[in-house]
Amino acid sequence: MKTRQLGRSGLTVSALGLGCMGMSDFYAGQDDAESTRTLHRALELGVTFFDTADMYGPFKNEELLGRAFKGQRGRIVLATKFGIQRDPHDPTKRGINGRPEYVKAACEASLKRLGTDYIDLYYQHRVDPNTPIEETVGAMSRLVEEGKVRYLGLSEAAPATVRRAVAVHPIAALQTEYSLWSREPEDEILPAMRELGVGFVPYSPLGRGFLTGQIKKFEDLAEDDYRRHTPRFQGENFQKNLDLVARINDLAKQKNCSAGQLALAWVLAQGDDVVPIPGTKRVKYLEENLGALEVQLSQDELAQLDEIAPQGKAAGLRYPAAMMGSVNG
Repeated sequence: MKTRQLGRSGLTVSALGLGCMGMSDFYAGQDDAESTRTLHRALELGVTFFDTADMYGPFKNEELLGRAFKGQRGRIVLATKFGIQRDPHDPTKRGINGRPEYVKAACEASLKRLGTDYIDLYYQHRVDPNTPIEETVGAMSRLVEEGKVRYLGLSEAAPATVRRAVAVHPIAALQTEYSLWSREPEDEILPAMRELGVGFVPYSPLGRGFLTGQIKKFEDLAEDDYRRHTPRFQGENFQKNLDLVARINDLAKQKNCSAGQLALAWVLAQGDDVVPIPGTKRVKYLEENLGALEVQLSQDELAQLDEIAPQGKAAGLRYPAAMMGSVNG
């Protein structure tokens, strides 16, 4: 497996990571046995970078990884996140918490669920507008001093916020949505992260599965699949985005690869400091995703994709309006 380094941090990971959220939450059809097989197969194939969060489940995803990787801790780079609190009685209700005392408590709880005494990469999941980033990152840095965390990260933080954070402690990675249908980071985020020496970890590099071409109608989404509530999967937006995927699929056929592999290859081609974490809970799709590492794109093909999917091409917001308020804090 090819490797990449996250910015100037010194943290080396597999060129493709594995997003584990869907194994325990948000997408329908959770199956711990199949998810565990997928985690083990990923490790066999050289994936070392695994991404989870305490709010996935909530808590179930960290527990799943803790069980699956028991005895394998030294072989993996484990990333988890804190900061989104879900109501235990109604998980649809959530708040953002970056207070220093919560940072410490959340880390201790994650360590216990993961069955480990250290976290390789610890992200603040969303920026808390009521707590200065300096205070949150200051608390995170103390976890590094205590040996409970190796590297720090931020998720969905604006460049100005990352600059303030870096002044307190080095930040190894910024995690933000980025794909052929979410190219907004190219304006300010990517240039700023490169200036600051912060690695870039795109989540949803397959557009929540849409860019694979496997979703052909709204009814393909199960009743309890949260994507049904996402603007890009609704109404006229769905058909417009389907037309976009059709053009990506046409180019993929010419390349003898899948639409998903082409979409991932495009993200990988954006720089050696970019480490996408496509999510899946099935061995079949894991193996397909890893095939993207063998797809080489020419300058002409990259230009074609720029024409097919320029920035702002996707129809609809990437989150419901109420959730958009919590990103790029």
